[in-house]
Amino acid sequence: MSMLPVCNRIRSNIVPPSLPFSRLIHSLQFATVKAEEISGSKPAQVQNLVQGKWMTSSNWNTIVDPVNGESFIKVSEVDESEIKPFVESLSKCPKHGLHNPFKSPERYLLYGDVSAKAGHMLSLPEVSDFFTKLIQRVSPKSYQQAFGEVYVAQKFLENFSSDQVRFLARSFAVPGNHLGQQSHGFRWPYGPVALITPFNFPLEIPVLQLMGALYMGNKPVLKVDSKVCIVMEQMLRLLHDCGMPVEDVDFINSDGKTMNKLLLEANPRMTLFTGSSRVANKLADDLNGKVKLEDAGFDWKILGPDVHEVDYVSWVCDQDAYACSGQKCSAQSLLFMHENWSKTSLLRQLTDLAGRRRLDNLTIGPVLTYTTEAMLDHKNNLLQIPGSKLLFGGEELENHSIPKIYGAIKPTAVFVPLEQIIKTEYYDLVTKEIFGPFQIITEYKDNQLPIVLAVLEKMHAHLTAAVVSNDPLFIQEIVGKSVNGTSYVGLRARTTGAPQNHWFGPAGDPRGAGIGTPEAIKLVWSCHREVIYDFGPVPQNWQIPPST
Repeated sequence: MSMLPVCNRIRSNIVPPSLPFSRLIHSLQFATVKAEEISGSKPAQVQNLVQGKWMTSSNWNTIVDPVNGESFIKVSEVDESEIKPFVESLSKCPKHGLHNPFKSPERYLLYGDVSAKAGHMLSLPEVSDFFTKLIQRVSPKSYQQAFGEVYVAQKFLENFSSDQVRFLARSFAVPGNHLGQQSHGFRWPYGPVALITPFNFPLEIPVLQLMGALYMGNKPVLKVDSKVCIVMEQMLRLLHDCGMPVEDVDFINSDGKTMNKLLLEANPRMTLFTGSSRVANKLADDLNGKVKLEDAGFDWKILGPDVHEVDYVSWVCDQDAYACSGQKCSAQSLLFMHENWSKTSLLRQLTDLAGRRRLDNLTIGPVLTYTTEAMLDHKNNLLQIPGSKLLFGGEELENHSIPKIYGAIKPTAVFVPLEQIIKTEYYDLVTKEIFGPFQIITEYKDNQLPIVLAVLEKMHAHLTAAVVSNDPLFIQEIVGKSVNGTSYVGLRARTTGAPQNHWFGPAGDPRGAGIGTPEAIKLVWSCHREVIYDFGPVPQNWQIPPST
């Protein structure tokens, strides 16, 4: 994914709380800003947190409002000469972590309590509304989509309340070879770790990964994309208010070069990165492979030969491709449509549904990693492929004030013939991820299913996928010959989902990271340690045997 991350981790059937009027955000004791009041005349400021203290640096990065271009947030960014406190902070954390099954086990209970309190806070309408609107200001999406992030974070925290944190560290024992011997397997922290997250889910991704790191006993330094870091700054203040020790997490704002230098000097035991494949591979090299990655999201959906519920499937396709303006690592990038679907109203409905999206309610909005020109150039390049055609979109949004550094295009779909997609000269172009409201649609016949599978096999990104069919043999064929780590199958299959109730992450790469579930937390934020107890007794009349 080009700057991903993560994804409709949002359930589209979630209904946000009813708020008859805008509540007074200053009633929130933890908050230092009011989402609605952030503006060029009253800019917000974002600080850094290191060794338990909020601080500013000598440099300020000005963030522009992605909707109107107004300078509205000032981020205190650390430069390369100012990273020493962060390096020292990580170095103070031992390799065995801040807690583990043998050390400070009461901290498992502490984080169960913090999670319970924070989950409750996010369930309060005034707190939920605050974070929803703050997300909208920096990563524009509809209220429903932004609220979905808050809801997922809330449910995740509720999931890991009370004793659930210590259950993550559950061990197992195996009988030994003789009396007094047992082997025990433990989940062990890495100690000092780093966490780097992208712009598109400014609350959900960092909250879920940060808390997972803390649950397992690690000391993380967190860097969120500066364009949206204000959301997580406010969330950290909420967590402190809920009892999280202020020294447990460092929060840094910087450019990529400075963060890279910090990682090289601090040498964290593990770094979780969610973002572009290019940066992910550089980090893997720089950090000698001590990484977990969620780094790509060119995701596909196959509509099987059995046609059902065209209205519903059309709506899901529109949501998968264009909600959050397509800026999800799980967004539908390539739609394989069986010829039976071509005979239905599917394409007409996709056109109509895309046409409903409007800038004034942010059901379509700014694209933060691609310019309008770059996306339209990509469209034009695709239209040079023989047999390709523009299905809808392909134009700049009308009557907008989105700054030129960002993108502003209508939801777009380009049809490319399947026989052209598989060709070497076109494959890379067709499967280039455009992190915006842009998808490829193609058609296949029964005898072309092997070509569809060949297209999937050539892909390097294996995050989400969907097989829309109720034919178990068809599903079995596709799932058995594909890789994607989060795959939905059945009539209601989608590419986007809610990760607090299931694994979300890629497959096929040993560096792959998951999010949301106990399995994901244990995989990413802990390693296995074996402790073998061997107390004896030594057999009676034992004598030293001959050397072997």
